[in-house]
Amino acid sequence: MTESVAFVDRLERVQVPLYLMAIVVGVLVGLAAPRFTESLDVAINPLLAALLFVTFLQIPVADLAKSLRDNRFLGAIVVVNFAVVPLVVFGLSQFLPDDLAIQIGVLLVLLCPCVDYVVVFTGLAGGSASRLLAATPLLLIIQMLLTPLYLLAFLGHDAVDVVELEPFVEAFVLLIVIPLALAWATQAWASRARPGAVFTKGATATMVPLMMAVLAVVTCSQIPRVDENFGDLVAIMPIYAAFLIVMAFAGIAVARAFGLDVASARAVVFSGATRNSLVVLPLALALPAGFEVAGAAVVTQTLVELIGMVAYVWLIPVLLPETTTSG
Repeated sequence: MTESVAFVDRLERVQVPLYLMAIVVGVLVGLAAPRFTESLDVAINPLLAALLFVTFLQIPVADLAKSLRDNRFLGAIVVVNFAVVPLVVFGLSQFLPDDLAIQIGVLLVLLCPCVDYVVVFTGLAGGSASRLLAATPLLLIIQMLLTPLYLLAFLGHDAVDVVELEPFVEAFVLLIVIPLALAWATQAWASRARPGAVFTKGATATMVPLMMAVLAVVTCSQIPRVDENFGDLVAIMPIYAAFLIVMAFAGIAVARAFGLDVASARAVVFSGATRNSLVVLPLALALPAGFEVAGAAVVTQTLVELIGMVAYVWLIPVLLPETTTSG
């Protein structure tokens, strides 16, 4: 048991390089065997559901209830993600190519806050990863409810004709309701029986390998589409980069407006900047024929963002140093 715990600790210490390696492997395999990768789309949802189950499993129900009473932190998280981000995205959307599929892909990914590896990068930058982790179910629920409305507001009837509500409902059930219910049931089992506690400990140890699997499968399955549409996708890379730059300062402004401590402020900045590409990808893939490039636009954001997150881990502690006073 001690050896397994030590192995998990070693994985967590090097998880960022491992995630980058998983993406590189996915890219290389996807480019080398594009026909093979077409069949991998069906694996994305099950892997995501497993990843979110493990994520939710790390949030005790008591901690979740406590986090819902943390009004200032939750207020800052909600404002930065569902008020500030849409305004920033609206401004950046004016520079998008005149391609509805790309527009939908970009809006889908930029309007939805991340709920998985954002916790990792927040912790690496000295942010309050535990508070952010506890807020993930709320962030998932709100984004699934609001994203269709944002798409309608930004794209009008063009979005209504293409984006169906059914994939959002399916994603809500498969990626939020079921994993969250199973996580709570598992926690109850763990509190009453030793096998449950052993299972929970083993399941939470799979976080890093699951994240690697998700990143590898997503990039492997989508990189041929990125390659096919590389010229069009290059045009949106500066938009993704600009989003990261703007949200660094916007997140800091919101955190200071709410008078948060440094660790909480850093968590707010990361939450506002990091997007939910992995969870919204199935929504992009559910679009009608002819809109395949939307998924490629989502994956392109992941590639830009992970580079940006490495920079954030260094930059955000500089912009929000420990000596900063709240208020």
